[in-house]
Amino acid sequence: MPSLLGPFVRATLLALWLIASSFTCTGSEHAATASLPAAFSDLLPHFLVEPEDEFIVKNKPVMLTCRSTPATQIYFKCNGEWVHQDDHLIERTVDPATALPVMQVTIEITRQQVEKVFGLDEYWCQCVAWSTTGTQKSQKSYIRIAYLRKNFEEEPQGREVALDQEVLLRCHPPEGVPQAEVEWQRNEDLIDPGSDPNFFLTADHNLVIKKARLADTGNYTCVAKNIVARRKSNSATVLVYVDGGWTEWSKWSPCGADCSMWRSRECTQPSPGTGGKDCQGLDLQSLNCTSEQCPQMVSGAEDVALYVGMVAVALCLTLLLIIVVLVYRRKKEGLDADVADSSILTTGFQPMGIKPSKPENSHLLTIQPDLTTTTTSYQGTLRSRHDATGKFTLTNGPLLDPLPNGSHTLHNGKLNPDPSDFMSRLSTQSYFKTLPRDVANTSYGTFNFLGGRLTIPNTGVSMLIPPEAIPRGKIYEIYLTVQRKEDLRLPLAGCQTLLSPVVSCGPPGVVLSRPVILSMDQCSDACLDNWAIRLKKQSYEGTWEDVLLMGEELVSEPYYCQLEAETCQLFTEQLGTFALVGESLHMGAAKRLRLVLFSDAYCSTLEYNIRVYCMDDTQDVFKEVMQMERQLGGRLIDEPHVLLFKDSYHNLRLSIHDMPQAHWRSKLLAGYQEIPFYHIWNGSQRYLHCTFTLERLSLSTCELSCQLCVWQVEGEGQSISLDFNIAKDTRAVDSEFLLMDTNATALAGPSAFQIPYLIRQKICSSLDAPCPNGADWRMLAQRLKLERHMSFFASKSSPTSVILDLWEAQHFHSGNINQLATVMADIGKQEAMIFLVSDGEC
Repeated sequence: MPSLLGPFVRATLLALWLIASSFTCTGSEHAATASLPAAFSDLLPHFLVEPEDEFIVKNKPVMLTCRSTPATQIYFKCNGEWVHQDDHLIERTVDPATALPVMQVTIEITRQQVEKVFGLDEYWCQCVAWSTTGTQKSQKSYIRIAYLRKNFEEEPQGREVALDQEVLLRCHPPEGVPQAEVEWQRNEDLIDPGSDPNFFLTADHNLVIKKARLADTGNYTCVAKNIVARRKSNSATVLVYVDGGWTEWSKWSPCGADCSMWRSRECTQPSPGTGGKDCQGLDLQSLNCTSEQCPQMVSGAEDVALYVGMVAVALCLTLLLIIVVLVYRRKKEGLDADVADSSILTTGFQPMGIKPSKPENSHLLTIQPDLTTTTTSYQGTLRSRHDATGKFTLTNGPLLDPLPNGSHTLHNGKLNPDPSDFMSRLSTQSYFKTLPRDVANTSYGTFNFLGGRLTIPNTGVSMLIPPEAIPRGKIYEIYLTVQRKEDLRLPLAGCQTLLSPVVSCGPPGVVLSRPVILSMDQCSDACLDNWAIRLKKQSYEGTWEDVLLMGEELVSEPYYCQLEAETCQLFTEQLGTFALVGESLHMGAAKRLRLVLFSDAYCSTLEYNIRVYCMDDTQDVFKEVMQMERQLGGRLIDEPHVLLFKDSYHNLRLSIHDMPQAHWRSKLLAGYQEIPFYHIWNGSQRYLHCTFTLERLSLSTCELSCQLCVWQVEGEGQSISLDFNIAKDTRAVDSEFLLMDTNATALAGPSAFQIPYLIRQKICSSLDAPCPNGADWRMLAQRLKLERHMSFFASKSSPTSVILDLWEAQHFHSGNINQLATVMADIGKQEAMIFLVSDGEC
């Protein structure tokens, strides 16, 4: 009987409690408090239903529900604040299984409530239930505003692929909450990897075609969808082509009367299709027969006479060719001797665009390049040094035309003030037709054995042509250009990232006696323990090849690199197109990002935009952004900041805080903006930026103060304090940022170097010879902190000259020649004193 009476008594007490509650709580359907019978007073409440995460779609509110037993009170707390009692909807029932009272509370959350929360915290709600014994808290429910942006962060790109080749189509869906699901379509039909195993979807939404089939030709579309919307990317056309193959060679034909036999093959296995290439190689091949196979032919007296005549003709042609070569070489030596006269040795080339200070030096060469001819070209006149009325003849081309006064003018060497003329002439050459005609990022000049320097202002890119790098008697037209990354696609895989600008110098194929030094910025943390950094060079066919691995350089190779904190000095004996590519060895590898903030120079509306650029920390990218913002009428609102971005696969987040709520509000729907990791890491997108749209509540509000936070998840961050007047300073991007480097773009001869030519020769002759006490080039390298490259210097015929070349490349803008003189004095060389002699005394 007691076991049966227990539930009966509990049910009776509960019924009496509910009846009593109906009298004591009359008109309180929104109250969440009730007394609990004594039989249940020793129980803690536990939750039968807890609030779940919810998304607000458009303006539709969401309902949060909490159910607990037994409980005397249930209230919701949202973002740390209690929800008002009148906003609770109460419902009481009895659990038929346990006969315990059950209390359920429901509240409504609107879009306006969520939008009031700014910063990194998300809107959350939690349910708290009481009994006479104690309290219990439910799990937190996060309420987010759902959205799906229109633009894809990365869309698939069309490709032409060979049969059976693997195809990767990339897709990164638009930013959205909740995160969008991705599916792929081919010709508007859904692709199901489950039914067709030739397709594979990666975890980051890319589509992989394992082996391209002819049936895989079509238009591919990436589709992103969530609870708010459905978006489609632009279609990417994939064309699968078939390259032709060679059948097997046929059998050799019988030996013919001409003592040769033949065999053939056809391009039919398979035949080329859908734009595929024809077969490469010969389709017909001949071979001389052996004496046993060749039919015997009777040779008569007439054959002997024929052979004698042929030999006589051959001897005559050979003799004539020797005479022509001798005449040509003699005339060529005369031309070389006339070019390299003593005035050039002592005075050198004048800087580009600068007139000689002395009239008697007007014959010095200031030549602009012209690659439309294969012959060496000069500007101005060449006169005979010994006889002003002497003649100068050259019979093998129209390079020189005689003038009435006995001098000779040279074709195609005219100085053209328009740089675009050089680029148009350069692009006519077969190899240079793919070069961009970007005059602003190109420098060019004409140089001889005295060397010189090319600089592209405000990019950190320059090229030093040391003395004697160009063989004596040769004059080269040389160019230097920074390629835009969208013009040249580097194949990057895995953890690889682009660390430098893509730099072209040429023309390729010129003969150099010693390496030139190409200087360019690099954005790695310069720690080779974290990186495998490779130098890539573009071949004539357009493919990219690894030509150097940092830290494993071979002195016998034509390339050598000096990696510094922010720059790279590349020694190269071959001109071409180069780039530095890094592959992280572990997650500690980091590249430097430059954070630059812009706003609108003029604001006449309530809305005000702040643009935050996250770019590689190289001067060429910064220059492009400054030029673009200048065209947009932008305004730089803070000094650039540097952030180390690690290879941790975590995205970059940006948020804005601490605005005066009485005057400003942010129109950002989420708590922060995010840039995907791989968009930053591969370095192929130059103008990555986020825009924060702020709204002032009155047009009279001009003072803006806020905190901008930029950080990598589980990584380094930057907090930038902004406090300025949006109306006082209405200047556009200051031009002085674009004119930091005002040096001449091309300098030829002694003006390109800090160390005078004759002094340089004396230092080299003094330090090149080994000294027993070590006071030679080795000590010079140690004092200049270049001892890591001892083996490289030792492999050169003049180690001192290579060290001085590197010093010139590193210190062209900031070098103090007296500091170098001090180093020489420490070594114990008296030649150091000549550094202190004035130019006039030299």
